[in-house]
Amino acid sequence: MRQELGQQIGEKARELLSSGVVECVIGYERATDGVTARPLFVYGVEDVDRLIFDDTCIHNLTRYLLNRRDKNTAVVAKPCDSRAINLLLNEKQIEREKVFIIGVACQGVVETRWNQAGETLQARCQLCSQHTPVVYDFLVGEAPPEQPPPEAYADVLEMEARSAAEREAFWQEQFDRCIRCYACRQVCPGCYCSECFVEQLDPLWVGIRIAPAENQIWNTIRAFHLVGRCIGCNECERVCPLNIPLSLLNRKLEKEVWELFGFQAGMSAEAVPPFATFEKEEKLGIGE
Repeated sequence: MRQELGQQIGEKARELLSSGVVECVIGYERATDGVTARPLFVYGVEDVDRLIFDDTCIHNLTRYLLNRRDKNTAVVAKPCDSRAINLLLNEKQIEREKVFIIGVACQGVVETRWNQAGETLQARCQLCSQHTPVVYDFLVGEAPPEQPPPEAYADVLEMEARSAAEREAFWQEQFDRCIRCYACRQVCPGCYCSECFVEQLDPLWVGIRIAPAENQIWNTIRAFHLVGRCIGCNECERVCPLNIPLSLLNRKLEKEVWELFGFQAGMSAEAVPPFATFEKEEKLGIGE
């Protein structure tokens, strides 16, 4: 089945490239370890046979669209990746007519390491109840039979049940380990500012030293910048070399946005995120 998905993606890529609809197809190929997958940029039909899709295709490829804003590009997108496309469309970072979306019905991807593919689904996939992309131009694969929706916020609820002092101690320990490599920022499709706040000198938002106070500011402000925008691909946590549970923080804020506004990021390219607009009649039940 997985081989068939790769073949269907390759056939569509060949059609798109040979007809001139796109000049590049962003997909996956087998990595040099012969086991896992890595991103592949296909510019000619001679390379379409390298395209694959299986449960090691973990990367969110939509981040690369930001580097090809003015070029017609096709991209392979899993359901969570497709929500990132809607986010970028909503925020006018890409143009819909320049992006051809090869959607893949996904049954989940597994934890991988170099030369090793596990059998356990990634945490994001264990929480996911959406197996078909929310937006696509061409769909491959079939979604698995519907299952009862998982409890998406079980770990968030567990953290909420702790005392304020316990929560503070937990996150202080996590942020103290941060080395400010900014891998989370670089991989995130929602982090596309030409100048990040941590690199601004006037005003100076946060110092450049790697220390607990600066680390806390960096991680906290970045999380708030993603409120109502994080699409839950968990790429930030995947690439973190210190294994900081960034998804736990992001999903706490996602939960708050859902409970307050009934909004989930990336489900539509037209729906305006709550913090990008203001309605005079809105009442949040805070201090009222």
